[in-house]
Amino acid sequence: MDTENKKELNFIHVWFKTKKNAQAHHTSNYKDSNNEKETIDVLRRGQAFTLFLKTNRHLQNQDHVRLQFLSGLDYSYMVVELSLVPSSSSQGWHLKRIKQSDAKREVKIIITSPPDAMVGKYKLCMKRDGSRSIMSKEFFIIFNPWCAEDTVFMPNEEDRAEHVLNDTGYIYMGFAKQIKEKPWTFGQFEKHILHCCFSLLTHLQPRELQSPVLVSRSICTMMCAVNNGVLVGNWSGDYSNGTAPYVWTSSVPILQQHYVTGLPVCFGQCWVFSGILTTALRAVGIPARSVTNFESAHDTGKNLTVDIYLDDSGQTIGDLTKDSVWNFHVWADAWMKRPDLPQGNDGWQVLDSTPQEISDGGFRAGPAPLSAIRQGNVLLKYDTKFIFTEVNGDKLIWLVKQDQGRDKNTLIAVETMSIGKNISTKMVGQNRRQDITSEYKYPEGSPEERKAMERASGRLHPGEDQPGSPSTDSSLRVSVIECSVEIGHPIILTLVLERKTATPQTVNISCYLNLQTYTGKKKKGLGIIRKSQKITNQESQVTLTMDTNSYIHNLGMVDDELVIKGFIITEIAGSRERVATEVTLCFLYQGFHIEMPSTGKVHQELLLICKLKNTLPIPLTNMRFSVESLGIVTTESLDQGTLPPGQSLQFEMRCIPMRTGPRKIIVRFTSREVKEVHVEKMVLITD
Repeated sequence: MDTENKKELNFIHVWFKTKKNAQAHHTSNYKDSNNEKETIDVLRRGQAFTLFLKTNRHLQNQDHVRLQFLSGLDYSYMVVELSLVPSSSSQGWHLKRIKQSDAKREVKIIITSPPDAMVGKYKLCMKRDGSRSIMSKEFFIIFNPWCAEDTVFMPNEEDRAEHVLNDTGYIYMGFAKQIKEKPWTFGQFEKHILHCCFSLLTHLQPRELQSPVLVSRSICTMMCAVNNGVLVGNWSGDYSNGTAPYVWTSSVPILQQHYVTGLPVCFGQCWVFSGILTTALRAVGIPARSVTNFESAHDTGKNLTVDIYLDDSGQTIGDLTKDSVWNFHVWADAWMKRPDLPQGNDGWQVLDSTPQEISDGGFRAGPAPLSAIRQGNVLLKYDTKFIFTEVNGDKLIWLVKQDQGRDKNTLIAVETMSIGKNISTKMVGQNRRQDITSEYKYPEGSPEERKAMERASGRLHPGEDQPGSPSTDSSLRVSVIECSVEIGHPIILTLVLERKTATPQTVNISCYLNLQTYTGKKKKGLGIIRKSQKITNQESQVTLTMDTNSYIHNLGMVDDELVIKGFIITEIAGSRERVATEVTLCFLYQGFHIEMPSTGKVHQELLLICKLKNTLPIPLTNMRFSVESLGIVTTESLDQGTLPPGQSLQFEMRCIPMRTGPRKIIVRFTSREVKEVHVEKMVLITD
């Protein structure tokens, strides 16, 4: 033994107790970039982890072994150095050495990182003066929602399971009266994803990598190609040089493609930006959820109002109308404390990667606290005022008429309750939509909500600096019942007219309808519906119709999902009283049918039988079917060309499961005319 102890100490090997660490740190699902069957070493900060050191002889106190944790570009930044004595501490890091194995000459070491450690890629270097050093393989340290001292701590286990660990979910689309769910694969544990996320943060300083506020804002920035990041935004309707936004169903291929090629990925719109942002935040350990705001305001004037200018027919005057209302807008919420803000602003924070407005030199928004948005504290960072208007702005509708050769603007509607409807996210632990509007704002019209608006606008007294409003004693109100059109059928609008009197009156109605994208961008004018009708009751219904041919041949004009949108102006004949309302109609198409087994086995083929009938009076062109799921060997896609009116189609698709457990299989159908229909099936995969 004495002879052995006189040997010069050499390090033979250092390794992590990978499986044990991963189970304790809730990181077992992270996939290795080179071998998907292997788990990479991903550790959450503020929590102990175990590693082993093998040496050529037993350690002695005079050996003075040091452990250096290296990070940064080329691991040039030394985060901390710890001495390999029975126990040591430095800068919040703690080391405990367990008794050495006599037979194997292995030393068990337990290390605890601080709850505010910088996140990122690390290597561990074992060093001793005069001895050959040994470097560990690459490992990662990420945020820790399970650690009470971490600023991303989330106290509820069910919330952590949903917002950190769940790798599938839904993104909500459509509009407030007709909400549609889009299954989305976040896939934060898939290969290359974590590497991609940290490769986007190399510009941050070590101290910045300690803060979820700065890390999340930087990730939000780097999701957008305009900021030299991941995804190219495109709302043109022409996606011939890339993938149409509605085709994406998963964050995984987008982030993987960017990581492998280093090039921007084409193309995305708001829900795709939300999907990849939610994935990236969950990957680095920040709890996140995808959130959809229906009737979302885009206030270019930053005055907390959306101003819409119409002519007599109800058509929007484009050169005057700079603001817009999106049928829906999708962003992400991230969970964290805000030590940089006054108390009361911890919890969910809005982050938006969609390139809408510039914030501090880059296209991004947030993190902005939901609590500040709810209270109207719009001066708090970051971008709280812009997001406040998105969910709680007022919509002003102006009628523009010529008066002695000059435009005269008359305010014919002030809608204080039309912006920010049915704010939605996936429910914790269930495949259902949850309405979280109350987390963003007080009930519409309540004193608290109006007070928040006054606080946001900086007015000291209610009504101060308000534009001239239509009379609150208006004798006429108008609303629309319908919210959808089945493709191939006429447009039918049923208006409900409410009056304070039962005296017979004639109302003149003008309705101008467009085909628009969800952002309110006009693609095709469908025409004007005019009608005069005598009404005798306090509440009456009036029906407006437009023929199928007005829209059916234009559905494939752009590679975007279109909606019918327009304004209705109603006037009581003989008076100067006019009221206006907006109408939005989505298209419905009957789904297709698939047959598949409810169980399957790993590495054995699953057979799916797909059936579709074209019920439209026009052909379905550029038809494409795809099947996808996390844990299948390939995502199969089939092009099926054109299907004439009234014809049916049946064919088979196959996939091979690679992982056990319940797996959600999603089959999608798209065409030039019908942008997306999907069917979901749960299949239990066994060995």
